Amino acid sequence: MKAGIVGASGYIGEILVQLLARHPRVRIHRITSRQHAGKPVAEVIPNLRGRMGELAFTDSDADALAADAETELYFLALPHGVAASFARPLVAAGKKVIDLSADFRLASPENYSRYYGEEHPDPGLLARSAYVLPELMPLASWKESPLIACPGCYPTSILMPLMPLLRAGRLRGHGVVISSFSGVSGAGKKLVEDYLFCERAESAKAYGIPRHRHLSEIEEQLGEAAGGPVVVQFTPHLAPMKCGIATTIVVPAGETSLDAVYECWHEVFADKPFVQVLPSGRTPDTRHVTGTNRIDMSAVYDERTGNFVITTAEDNLMKGAGGQAVQIMNLWCGFGETDGLW
Repeated sequence: MKAGIVGASGYIGEILVQLLARHPRVRIHRITSRQHAGKPVAEVIPNLRGRMGELAFTDSDADALAADAETELYFLALPHGVAASFARPLVAAGKKVIDLSADFRLASPENYSRYYGEEHPDPGLLARSAYVLPELMPLASWKESPLIACPGCYPTSILMPLMPLLRAGRLRGHGVVISSFSGVSGAGKKLVEDYLFCERAESAKAYGIPRHRHLSEIEEQLGEAAGGPVVVQFTPHLAPMKCGIATTIVVPAGETSLDAVYECWHEVFADKPFVQVLPSGRTPDTRHVTGTNRIDMSAVYDERTGNFVITTAEDNLMKGAGGQAVQIMNLWCGFGETDGLW
């Protein structure tokens, strides 16, 4: 299958290029970047020298991409607000679209406006899109959608352990407190003082509190799983590492036992190749998942407080973005779920 990547010069775009360059069932046919238009891909991403042939970046022209009869599927690695302007003509032209921005992650246009400070760019297309966390949304429920919204990095690390427990009624969804630490690459490739090496090395800080944008996605999906509103306290942190997300979730256990938590997880994730449920007490480590499309998770019960403490780790650019997008593509197009991934 021939695929295209729109906005391929950012960190997520580069991950997509690297994954698709070695994918057994896909060939990159179109790759765009306004900044690098005309340059060979291997010149901009040197670790792909000898693998990309004469493929070069082209300008990001939505109508031209839509008119390309050969390219069947496009990944949009673009900022929110911009992605929708590309999704619209591509979907109209019959292309499959996987969007990695926030434009189609929220079911409610009002919620989008509340958290992103602007009107939703295309409510009509939003109604036709599907939000897909591949381990938790059955293929039959989204296979016919023309546009797939790939979950955010923080939400993936939080929704994966919590949604099965809420769906099964093992947790009640109140009193949830979440802290996450992300590598600097999560902020994207841009020159901002806070992200310079000398500012971030040996330093960590909270940001985006009390209402980080991803909170909207987290609460919306948890609420759907619980069958009613869920309000969480979410505090993201910027950590002195390039990649990775480490998340700690504290949630009241109620009448649920730790064995019941693990029973639920093992049932839901038994045949899911990119989820590793670790024994209680073995805390996931970003070092062990960086560069993979895997998420590790575990839980302990604190008798003193009556809480579960759930921890997860993932690579924010892989399972939190590009790797998960390729996983979605594999399922959507009938390829092996693990094709091109590890």
